[in-house]
Amino acid sequence: MKLKVKYILFIAVLLSICLVLSYLIFEAHKIAFILSELLIIGCALVAVQLYKQLIQPISNLQQGITAIKDQDFNVKFRPTGQPEVDELVEVYNRMIDALRIERTAQQEQHFFLEKLIQTSPTAIIIMDFDGDLKQINPKAAEILKAAPALEAELRHVDTGVPKVIRVDGLRTYKIQKSKFIDRGFERRFIMMEEVTAEIFEAEKNVYSKVIRMMAHEVNNTVGPVNSIIASALSFKALWSSNDAELLQQALQVAIDRNQNLNHFMRNFADLVKLPPANKHQIDVLKLLKSVVALMQFTAQERQVEFILETGEEPFLIHADAQQLEQAIINILKNAVESIGHNGCIKLVLERTVGQLKIIDNGAGIKEQDRDLLFSPFYSTKTDGQGIGLTLVREIFLNHGFSFSLKTIKPGETVFNIHLR
Repeated sequence: MKLKVKYILFIAVLLSICLVLSYLIFEAHKIAFILSELLIIGCALVAVQLYKQLIQPISNLQQGITAIKDQDFNVKFRPTGQPEVDELVEVYNRMIDALRIERTAQQEQHFFLEKLIQTSPTAIIIMDFDGDLKQINPKAAEILKAAPALEAELRHVDTGVPKVIRVDGLRTYKIQKSKFIDRGFERRFIMMEEVTAEIFEAEKNVYSKVIRMMAHEVNNTVGPVNSIIASALSFKALWSSNDAELLQQALQVAIDRNQNLNHFMRNFADLVKLPPANKHQIDVLKLLKSVVALMQFTAQERQVEFILETGEEPFLIHADAQQLEQAIINILKNAVESIGHNGCIKLVLERTVGQLKIIDNGAGIKEQDRDLLFSPFYSTKTDGQGIGLTLVREIFLNHGFSFSLKTIKPGETVFNIHLR
């Protein structure tokens, strides 16, 4: 039973008893009875006034409590003129003001943080209490769409320990996991940043310096040595006897080996001296047919068939024809070598999305080689120099083309190039 009901019942019972007693006591004295009735009526009026002064402020405060439950911090009360009640009203009003200011500050802070997260160039992932992905910003969504395999790796990142992950041997991401307290529970968030361009630039600076040093030393040595040997071979008086024939042959072998060494160094120099892409409008279909015709003899020796699924209409893009041709030659050469003998290579041009797929049924990519394919000087071949795919990488990066190399399943390896 509510307090106001108890109060009304108590006053009603008390006044009723007073009425009955006044009737019984003053029944014979009409004036005394009338006076007693007037006194009881006065008491009733006082009771009503007390009700308003005591019960009504309590009702108002109950309304305030309801407003707080509903998180409505705009309800305030005016002073009643009673010091005891006004003190309570003042405390309540100050509390409401503080709550309203705090909520406004929190809402502004939340809005700022939400805006900061959504517009941040850093990928941010917020996890729920169970460690599952709860909220991601647009940059994180973009990264996870481009590298779906990265999501599984996120669960294995230790809190507070930065980790660098390379996906598909190409894209490199720096990942850091941290934690915060939400409603008394520990939650975690992840920040991701793609550092592919920085890694590639650092690698290029290093291997460019190494190659220049090697080329300088080789050229400074091979040139004079070849000159001396050639001079010696041209001096016929040295080779008049039959015994000098073996030495003459050995010197000729040395010249040939020096020429091979020069050719070897030129391959590396081509990687360092790759100029910016000289883009102009080219027909991809015409370029593909030209490359296939160039590689046809090598493929036929290994019984490897080229299949063009490109359509017959021209497909025009802006690119450096020579660089793009060199990149596709390297890709086809690797595909032929991966097949070995008896196989096929498909060149599929998906015009609607501007995508070229080169698919071979060769041996595929081993797990341990997957993340190192585009690393400088790394080769899966015993006599490989490790610059073929690095050159391909640099050419496509010069053009702004995204690309990937994956073994989808046994007997199906796909080199995927987005030409737009």
